[in-house]
Order: sequence, then structure tokens, then C-alpha cells
Amino acid sequence: MIAQIPVIAIFDVGKTNKKLFLFDENYKIVFEKTARFIETHDEDGDACENLDSLRLSVFDSLREIFKHQEFDLKAVNFSAYGASFVYVDEDGAPLTPLYNYLKPYPPELGRQFYETYGDEARFARETASPILGNLNSGLQLYRLKYQQPEIFKKVKYALHLPQYMSYLLSGQMVTDLTSIGCHTALWDFNRNNYHEWVTREGILPKMAPLKPADGVLPAVFPGSTYSVGIGLHDSSAALIPYLVSFNMPFVLISTGTWSISLNPFNQTPLTEDELKNDCLNYLQYKGGLVKASRLFSGYEYEQQIKRIASHFNQDVIRYRHINYDTTIVAKLQAQATLQTQTQEGQLQKSVFEQRNLADFNSDTEAYHQLMIDIVQQQVISTGYVLQGCKVQRIFVDGGFSKNTVFMHLLAFAFPQLEVYAASMAQATAVGTALAIHQAWNTKTLPHDLIELKYYSGQNEMV
Repeated sequence: MIAQIPVIAIFDVGKTNKKLFLFDENYKIVFEKTARFIETHDEDGDACENLDSLRLSVFDSLREIFKHQEFDLKAVNFSAYGASFVYVDEDGAPLTPLYNYLKPYPPELGRQFYETYGDEARFARETASPILGNLNSGLQLYRLKYQQPEIFKKVKYALHLPQYMSYLLSGQMVTDLTSIGCHTALWDFNRNNYHEWVTREGILPKMAPLKPADGVLPAVFPGSTYSVGIGLHDSSAALIPYLVSFNMPFVLISTGTWSISLNPFNQTPLTEDELKNDCLNYLQYKGGLVKASRLFSGYEYEQQIKRIASHFNQDVIRYRHINYDTTIVAKLQAQATLQTQTQEGQLQKSVFEQRNLADFNSDTEAYHQLMIDIVQQQVISTGYVLQGCKVQRIFVDGGFSKNTVFMHLLAFAFPQLEVYAASMAQATAVGTALAIHQAWNTKTLPHDLIELKYYSGQNEMV
């Protein structure tokens, strides 16, 4: 009989794609599958996640794994997007749809909340959460209490999405710090405990017991020998491979639709200015603080390359592989055609969209100007998490890590730091597996998880 491969199954639930990975003990993917579910609608007609499809997919996927005789399933863990609660009753059955965090928050309830619990700026400082409506998931609970009091009374626990998925296999309802400590407005970062409003509103009893993010639970099904992780917030999970691989202080710029600068070595409290400019704190899987700042630059990039392509009559695909041109950059910097100083509270505003494309000799020139503008904003955004903390390295992962123009300009902007493009397949899923390494893996932690490419503040890449 062929020896079975010990594996961990990771369910990585994004807004669009739901992925299942099996990793072997060297954290190599040995099986993967992607699904998309048709969204459903809540009682107001707003689009939301199809919770039934998600629940059934967990059980269907497990059955599929067990059919593969070559795998020995040792553990299962979950990562999912944040700010999403499943309200369950005594029997663990969901009481409402899984409300979308993009759903508009009722203005009168927002006013009522801040009139009761102090001004927005102070509250945002205490909870390390910019004022974000339903993206502050604690305020979703507040809304449920006042808009649907009968349902609120029936709620046994409010489980963030990763913990609900863990409950399906463990039968235990728990709360995880990485979900609670992510712009939820539930956690008082000064007191390192739930904020007082959670107690005053009678919400604390609805929060399941806190469990460490690296802990595991036994599977609920008779005869099952695999361990079940309690699940992680996806942004926190993506940071774990870096925390495991590097001891030297670093900042990770995780790029996609948002560019999020994460500094797990910065313990300074958030200032009012930082909160205004979309900075927040996360709690990482070991409970430490992560200072973060966000920039909507991936979205901005996509919009503006369409504008460039249209103006110069080019195919937008061309911009995937534009090489860095020092001559163009020197010329554009000498011209400095538009004042690009970012005004207070204006960090998310596009600089490039104000530019007249007729001012550029070619689409390559316009493209370099777009990247100069984006990197200037990135420098301000990342600067917020660098303040008050000695960091030697910046790692960039995601889309911009493959963009040589972005990487060169960033290296020039931070000449005192080592700047690296980092690449690793499925950082979120790998981080979710690493969080419970001790519970399933007999090997030592690997040291080759992340591939790095160094960019210097000189003209040539080394």
C-alpha cells in the first residue's frame, strides 16, 4: 500500500472566489479547487453571500478529500474576509442572511451611536477603527439590536465568518482576535479588551469565548481524527508567512485593489491625522499589534491605464510589461507638471486623473507619470506606519510586486531601506496553515516560503 501524504485543508473564502487547498508538510499545494457562488439577497434586496452554498461546499469538499486515498487529512483551517457576522441561535442555525459589509449604514443609527458613545474622533482612536459604517462589524450588531430586536434576543452568538466555518466542523463556537481586532469598533486598543459600549449594549454575552488563533479543536464527527483550526481574518493570515520567515523589523505592502501597508513592529497609538488618512490597527495571530494604512491604488491604477490606453489607442494588456525607463522618469521629474503635495484628508484622491493626457508625447511617458503619482501617494501612506519605528526592509507582494516601474520608484523613494518584491503562491492560505503548524506538521518550519527580488535605490536592479 502506498504511504499517504499528510495534508492540511485550507478553505480560503474571498468575496468573489472560494478556494480549497491541500498543502503537504513542505507547504506545497498538492490539490486545489476554486468555486464561485451566485449571490443571494437580504430582506432589503441588497446582495449578500449565499451562506447555504458556502456551508454545503465545506461538507462536499471534505467528502471529496476523503475520496482521495493518497491523502491523510491531519487538519482543516479557514480564512475569510472580515466585517461579516453570522448570527446563530442555540442550535447553531443562522438567524439572518450574511449581511454585506458594503450595505449602507442607516444614518440615524450612526448618529444615535456616536451621540451615546462620544465623538467619532475619540471613539475611532480608542477602537483603532476609522468610521466605516457596516465595515465596523460591531455596528452591524448594534443595528440588529435596534432594527430587529426579536432576532437579536434569539442570537446565541455572533460569529465572524471564519469562526462560523470552523464551528461547522468542530461544533464549538469561539471568537478569534484577528477578526475582532480588524476595524470592528468592538475592541478597545488602550485597555486591550472589549470596548465599554459592548457591555453597555448587552452585546458582550453574544460574543463567543476568545480562543488563540493558533489553537485547534477536535472534529465533531465520530471517527474523525483531524484537528480543526478556529479560523483567521484573511489580512492577518497573509502576514503570517512573513512573521515566520523574518525576525528583522519590516513593513509589508500587500497590493491588490487596495495597497495595505502592514507594520507588525509598530506599537504607537493611532493619531487623529492617521485615522483621517485611513490608518488602522489590526491584531495579529499572536495577539500583537499591527499598524496598517490603506490606499485605493490598485483600483486607481486599473482606471487610469484604461484612460491611457483609450487616449493613445492601445490595448490595455500592453501595460502589464512596461519596463522602467530612467530617461523618461528624469524628464518627468524635472518638469514636475502638477503640484502633487497631498492635502490633509486627501490621500485617497487621484492625482493622475487631473492630468491632461495631451501633455504627454507617448503612452509610455503617461504610464510612467501615473506610476510616479501612485508611488508618491504610496510613500505618504507607508510613511504613516514607518513613523516611530526602526524598520530595515520593505516587502511588496501582490500585483505591484511584478511591476518594475513601481518597484524601482519605490526603491528610489526609500533609499535608506532595503526594498524587495516578494512572491509566494497563496500567502493567505499558507499563513492560515502555518498558524496551526504545531497541530498537524511533524517537520520544522520551511525557510524557502518566500522568493525575494531586491531593488536598490540605484539605476539598475541588482
